Formats: sequence, structure tokens, C-alpha cells
Amino acid sequence: MTMRLRLGVNIDHVATVRNARGGPHPDPLRAALAAEAAGADGITAHLREDRRHIRDEDIAALKQKLAIPLNLEMAATPEMRDIALRTRPHAACLVPERREERTTEGGLDAEGGFTSLQPIVEALYEADIRVSLFIEPDVRQIDAARALGAPVVELHTGAYCEAALEGNEQARAAQLERVREAVRHAAHIGLEVHAGHGLTYDTVADIARISEIRELNIGHFLIGEAIFVGLEGAIAGMRRLMDAARGATPAA
Repeated sequence: MTMRLRLGVNIDHVATVRNARGGPHPDPLRAALAAEAAGADGITAHLREDRRHIRDEDIAALKQKLAIPLNLEMAATPEMRDIALRTRPHAACLVPERREERTTEGGLDAEGGFTSLQPIVEALYEADIRVSLFIEPDVRQIDAARALGAPVVELHTGAYCEAALEGNEQARAAQLERVREAVRHAAHIGLEVHAGHGLTYDTVADIARISEIRELNIGHFLIGEAIFVGLEGAIAGMRRLMDAARGATPAA
């Protein structure tokens, strides 16, 4: 039987729109609950150091109200470690973070940052929080994640999606093969593999067909598409494409 591919919905940019006016609307929690009702398997939210979109109170509300898993994206800092230990999300995904970036640009350097990452990973793991590292589809980074004791890696699909957006079919094929090779290696050494960043209706199928991938995390595209078809419609459309690519029977 084909394993169903999970869909995690990132709600960061609902908070981006809210914060643009400084008021309470639109509410990220309401978006998360709508995504849950539409069939999302989990909710992802990135609590950044500068709180540019998701805020501490959003994380607390999500943890309290959601019936599906909450995946807290976070920098590997003592502040974020302490928030995760206090909030106890289902999962914590460690990501690189720079104040000047518009969104997460590239994967975490698990190899170069091994010493600083190790105590963060250990603290989260000991608190029974599922730890994942958001990394490039690179064997050295995957091996470093395994050595750190992270049970999950989320592979950055940005280069593949950028090549597709540019219409560069040669680069798209090369980046897709890079992802495939990385997935195979990660699965071979016993890691659970997730993927995400930049995925759209046009790019999700090739990634979803990689059978070892267990979960996709998608945010910006779904929130943008929701302006035109509603969040339920956007998620349903993505779910159909994922299921068709995986050859899975859609959930009832």
C-alpha cells in the first residue's frame, strides 16, 4: 500500500498580513483551524527572533486549540529553545535565520554548526519534541543531522522550485535529481524525510512522487492561492495533486 504523504500548512504569512496593519485581523489561529478542517495534517509556524509575523501569543493559542500537530520552526538559540520547552509543540524544526532575509534562504549548516546545534537538539529531544533540521539536499548535511541525533530532516526544495519558475528545464531536472539522491541517502541511514520551500501546484508533483518523503510543508503559495479560492480550496487542490502523484487514495 502506498504511504499517504502528509501535508503541513505554514500560516506565517497570515500573520504577515495581520501585522501590516497592526490589528488583530486576519487571525493566524483562525487560519490554522480552517486548514485543520480542510484536511491539513499539521500546522507550521515560525517564531522569528524579531517577531515579524508569528508572535509568542500565537504559538500559545495554536498549542492550546489545535487537534493536529504543531510544528514550531525556530532558530537554534537559547531563547527559542526555552520557548519550545515551555510550549511543548509536537515538533520543532531548526532553521537558519537572518534578520535581513524576507524568508528562510537556504538550509541550516548542520555540519559547520555542529557544536552549537548539539545542545539544542539534545534538549528538545529529551523533552519528547520531535526534532527536524531544515537543510540543503546535501549528503554531508544529512550525515551531520544524523550525527546530531535529529530523527527528521526537512530538505530545502528552493533551488528546484526556482529553476522551475525560471523555466530552466535542465536545471530543474538536475535539482530534482539532487533532491532524489539526498532523500534516498537520508532514508537509507534511518532518517524520516520531509521537504518544503517554494512548492506550488506546478512543482509539487515531482517531489510528491519521491516515495521516501513522508511530509511536505507548504505555506506561502497556499496562503496566496487562498485569496482567490479560499484556504479550503487551496489545500484541497494541493492535496489532490499530492495524492495523484503518490498514487494514493484520497482520504474520505
